[in-house]
Amino acid sequence: MTQRPYVTLSAAMSLDGFLDDAAPERLLLSNPADFDRVDQLRAESDAILVGSTTLRRDNPRLLVNEPDRRAAREAAGRPTHPLKVTLSAHGDLAPELRFWHTGGAKLVYSTDRGAARLRAALDGLAEVVALGRRVHLGAVLDDLGRRGVRRLMVEGGGSVHTQFLSEGLADELQLAVAPLLVGHAAAPRFVNPADFPGGSTRRLRLLEARTVGDVVLLRYAPKESA
Repeated sequence: MTQRPYVTLSAAMSLDGFLDDAAPERLLLSNPADFDRVDQLRAESDAILVGSTTLRRDNPRLLVNEPDRRAAREAAGRPTHPLKVTLSAHGDLAPELRFWHTGGAKLVYSTDRGAARLRAALDGLAEVVALGRRVHLGAVLDDLGRRGVRRLMVEGGGSVHTQFLSEGLADELQLAVAPLLVGHAAAPRFVNPADFPGGSTRRLRLLEARTVGDVVLLRYAPKESA
């Protein structure tokens, strides 16, 4: 059987559980030390996955920023940057997004209908994979495993985190909690309502808790109970 990648969810949220506020510009929840920690996690990953809503909202590049880390990847015979992956059921992703024009290889998983739209829009920018009538995360992980991806970093957004957690597909959760209160009802949350494995009384196993400047990093093993 194909070995699925080890999946690490990475997110920064406010004390009241938001990934951002409702302003047009992105709210920076982390501090420089925590951004550097995330850059290290990217450098250790074979692929980085982000949802289409996050691509449209934040327009991220998703690169390894530290030159020494890029050099270490190259010295080990690995691509300078991890494979960049996104999901889009409807195929409504603009070719102007920075995601397509920075870093190395890009991969989009979509439905059959969305893939036809994406192949026309992203010709020469990304490989598009059609997964049928729905984009099933299990099928995504199986395909990434066949491509040799052993460590997958998932950077959001909330809908994607919710799906990985509710389907029991996340091996590790790295959650940075910032000392901010957002309080905007329209702002995106870390997770949305869902039926999570074990229900509301199941306690996850804590792997680590430490401070990174004024941010608290919590690492959990979502597949394991305390």
